[in-house]
Amino acid sequence: MRYHISMSALAVLFLFPLAWSGWSSVRGQPGSGQAGGYGFGNYTQMAAFGEGLPTYLTNSLLVSAMTVAGTLVVAALGGYAFARFSFPGKNLLFLAALAILMVPYATILIPLYVLLGYIGLQNSLVGLSLVFVMFQLPFALYMMRNSFEAIPRELEEAALVDGCGTFRAFSRILLPAVRPGLITVGLFAFLASWNDFFAPLILLNDGANFPLPVAVVSMTQRTFGAIDYGMLQAGVMVMAIPCLVLFLVLQRHYVRGFMSGALRG
Repeated sequence: MRYHISMSALAVLFLFPLAWSGWSSVRGQPGSGQAGGYGFGNYTQMAAFGEGLPTYLTNSLLVSAMTVAGTLVVAALGGYAFARFSFPGKNLLFLAALAILMVPYATILIPLYVLLGYIGLQNSLVGLSLVFVMFQLPFALYMMRNSFEAIPRELEEAALVDGCGTFRAFSRILLPAVRPGLITVGLFAFLASWNDFFAPLILLNDGANFPLPVAVVSMTQRTFGAIDYGMLQAGVMVMAIPCLVLFLVLQRHYVRGFMSGALRG
């Protein structure tokens, strides 16, 4: 009984800010798109701002999709290599990848901005997604290495004996076995790229390329620095709902991924 009461209290505590944002986004406020009563005036005003909400949503979806795809490919191949192969400098290379976590996030955005300019990806959604992939690699490689190490080597050896090549055994046998780990890595990569504000603010300078977080901050600024809280809360809801739905759909795999691989060392 005490457990259920505690969990219910925590659920209310965590859900209250989201419920408050949803209520504020449809409640009438002076100077907002919904001046009185209740309705979707703030959402209508937000949809027509700047390049339009579909443009900002498309940018966020493209960046998130490229980040998830790039992170999964690199993490799956790298995690498999670190878990199954022995080569000179293996541990040093793995520590070097983890060392990215020790570098303050904000301090390398300007050097990355200059580097993207050299390779022609400045002010580009592709360049932004590559930056997100880099910052996701430490956690993703650690997760996937441990996930592959949790799979018995005998399973892979049996596939090789039956005639499978290394790549076929990897794609047909091992990848399905580490699916919870892949889903966990993909979910983290999506949430990080979908919600990030600082990196797009620094690396992008064209309003047509802005993802949703930067657009929401831009659309809330009114005359004399006043903030349109109604539109701000509408933007928060548009950003939060996909994350919430995705987490609820994948939570079973997410928990299993942590339990099966992430806590093994």
